Amino acid sequence: MLAHCYRMLGSRHEAEDLVQETYLRAWRSFDGFEGRSSVRVWLYRIATNACLNALRGRRRRELPSLLDPSAGEERWEWLEPMPDALVTPESDDPAAVVASRHDLRLALVAGLQHLPPRQRAVLILREVLDVPAAEVADMLDTSVTSVKSALQRARATLARVAPTADDVVEPTSPRARALLSDYVTGFENADLSALERALRADAALEVAGSPTWFDGRETCLAFLTTVVGSPGDWRMTPTVVNNHPAALAHRHGVPFGLAVLTTTTTGISRLTVFPDPALAEHTGPDPTYE
Repeated sequence: MLAHCYRMLGSRHEAEDLVQETYLRAWRSFDGFEGRSSVRVWLYRIATNACLNALRGRRRRELPSLLDPSAGEERWEWLEPMPDALVTPESDDPAAVVASRHDLRLALVAGLQHLPPRQRAVLILREVLDVPAAEVADMLDTSVTSVKSALQRARATLARVAPTADDVVEPTSPRARALLSDYVTGFENADLSALERALRADAALEVAGSPTWFDGRETCLAFLTTVVGSPGDWRMTPTVVNNHPAALAHRHGVPFGLAVLTTTTTGISRLTVFPDPALAEHTGPDPTYE
């Protein structure tokens, strides 16, 4: 349920609030539950409509690379990362765990925010939760035809703003671990050669909270040169966020934020930095790297 609300809202904290609201609404209205659907579908109906209400009149959450350049000086809400440990289901089936994580990748969640709320709901319900079209129509008080049309439009938009990265590797893979190790070494030892080794030639770097972003390894390295400082300035703790390797960052012993790495077979293709001290304080390491 938390993962569903997060996909809808793009915010960990709002998602946590909406999950609580969902269960409170369900408890209050359980006597009226008629059993025409499963309890699971009924709960997702409550959660989805609560999210749709929360989204009314609210700006979508963004990453810098997906900003509309024509928007000028508009103030943006920023996408919030989600630790895998909070949303990965307990399962003995590794394939089920991988599938659940895949739908939380940062680019996909950011892309979902570019869909109108009802299209977003339809796509998540149909393609992530595999709810039949007829039940989705009932949940959203619309027709099956409208659901199918919304799904088609949502797929087209998502393919444009968040294309599938087929060469992205899982955070548990040796390749992802090696790239994260290079990133950590680069910052903790002020070793720019480690960062250069890890980044792809076409790597991009973006910082949530800033509308600017950097494209290409040399451009990224020029920026990183200004922030790595001296050996010992940074302490990095490996973790997993949105199905990506990530590093919790402390600078001079003070919480700084979180860096999320998109790792591929040929190197790091994207660095997404969230300079929010609360993330470094409250996210914590992931069992994947223990």
